[in-house]
Amino acid sequence: MKTIESINLIYRDPNVRGGRPCIVGTSLRVTDIVMQQKYGESAPEQIAARFEITLGQVYAALAYYHEHQSEIDADIRDWEDFDRKLEEDGLVRTEDSLLL
Repeated sequence: MKTIESINLIYRDPNVRGGRPCIVGTSLRVTDIVMQQKYGESAPEQIAARFEITLGQVYAALAYYHEHQSEIDADIRDWEDFDRKLEEDGLVRTEDSLLL
């Protein structure tokens, strides 16, 4: 008989980061990992080092993203829109933008 294993590395808590999916043991959102891959370091090893998490946690976040891509992409679009608005209002310098 097959046993399906579950890796419980992602959680949601309405009191943490607005209930967005986060890495267990942290308040680091799945969105943070995906945005780092999109706009910063792309190698999972670099992301793990930057956020001081394990490579398994990075891969769990990326796997979660691929299973819930439309939800996470919508969250990313919200952050991109927010960042653009801050730039337009002169409240953030281009070099400090989230989108770099």
